[in-house]
Amino acid sequence: MTFRKIKELAGHSAGVYSLAFDQTYIYSGSADKFVARWDLERGLQDKFAIRFESPVYSICLIANNQKLVVGLANGDLHIFDLLERKEVKFYQQHKTALFAISNNSVKGHFYTADADGNLSVWSDATLDLLIYLPLDCGKIRRITVASSGRYMGLACQDGNFRVFDTETYNEIATVNAHKGGATCLLFDPLDETILFTAGKDAWLRSWKWENGLMLKEIPAHNYVIYDIISLDWGATLVTASRDKTVKVWNKEHLSFLQRLDQKAGGHRHSVNCLIKMSEGSFVSASDDKRILLFEKIPVSE
Repeated sequence: MTFRKIKELAGHSAGVYSLAFDQTYIYSGSADKFVARWDLERGLQDKFAIRFESPVYSICLIANNQKLVVGLANGDLHIFDLLERKEVKFYQQHKTALFAISNNSVKGHFYTADADGNLSVWSDATLDLLIYLPLDCGKIRRITVASSGRYMGLACQDGNFRVFDTETYNEIATVNAHKGGATCLLFDPLDETILFTAGKDAWLRSWKWENGLMLKEIPAHNYVIYDIISLDWGATLVTASRDKTVKVWNKEHLSFLQRLDQKAGGHRHSVNCLIKMSEGSFVSASDDKRILLFEKIPVSE
């Protein structure tokens, strides 16, 4: 599976740290303190834009894409109703930067995590805080949810990944995975007993997380890896790194398939996040202020 850039979205005045996609629009959160929305048909920013008092570190769509959750560098948490186009909740539960927000649509919960290692569980329906867990694990950079909704994983600054049961929110696995800190992770969409992780050490690893058995590993990038997604019905992984590249991998073997760098129309600075659009397309965002759309090249070409 190989990809080419099909569109470039430019409009932010600082690095873009987080993305969300509702099948129609792309939402982006930036260090310029704005959340913007992009019309993919025209490749332009539409009239929807929200300005905050602090850089936007994380965004997430919840409640069937009807609400947008926004986490800021100062720990503030804002929730917007997209249909009514107004803010419906504001929380100061967290006191430090909100690096990670994730949705568990199966359980009707969403999760927020901060730079001090605190995790919050919230209700999609009521937007109330359900559980607050101070984990003392350093910065929580990413949260991932298994496709069944039964498990949640955290990438933590202390080098561990942690897995929680979403029925009780008990911590059921803790594995030391990356020197210098774990930075992102992903449950295998075809087998949620397998977890892919990456870290500040620039290695990509796969694990049988229940017993901490490492299955495969590869030195995937030159610097810290910030995100992992899965495409092609679970056959392909895509990673994004501070080394300015996006790389494509065969999931089964963790073998290299493609490098998307500046020469291939990619980014000029650190690539901070990825989001899947379809099984054959994805979006990346960078400190170069740009959002890039990549699409699978048809075999016939």
